[in-house]
Amino acid sequence: MDTIKLMLVDDHDVVRTGLRSFLETQPGLKVVAEANNGVEALEQAKKTQPGIVLMDITMPDMDGMETTRQLKNLYPECQVLVLTVHSDKQYFMQMLAAGASGYLTKQAAADELVAAIRA
Repeated sequence: MDTIKLMLVDDHDVVRTGLRSFLETQPGLKVVAEANNGVEALEQAKKTQPGIVLMDITMPDMDGMETTRQLKNLYPECQVLVLTVHSDKQYFMQMLAAGASGYLTKQAAADELVAAIRA
């Protein structure tokens, strides 16, 4: 099984730390980068070439929508999986239009997150 390289993009350090701790216990998953905003995410993507980015929407400097657009433009093979507190349809549709491959709320179960990453 090939290792899936992940980047975590969320402006809350505790969320990134918890996600990293959990995801790195899963076979075949490796967190290669973290960023607390879109600007950092673009810098880290260039350095680490993640296969999947777990993207929050609401962040300072550059939000998840604009970051997703730019990531998909620069690295079309990179998949973006939205992980956010926003559950309304408007955000869902806008993130898909920006290029996201999937959308989960932070209320999702841990096994749902792993399944979405693997899919």
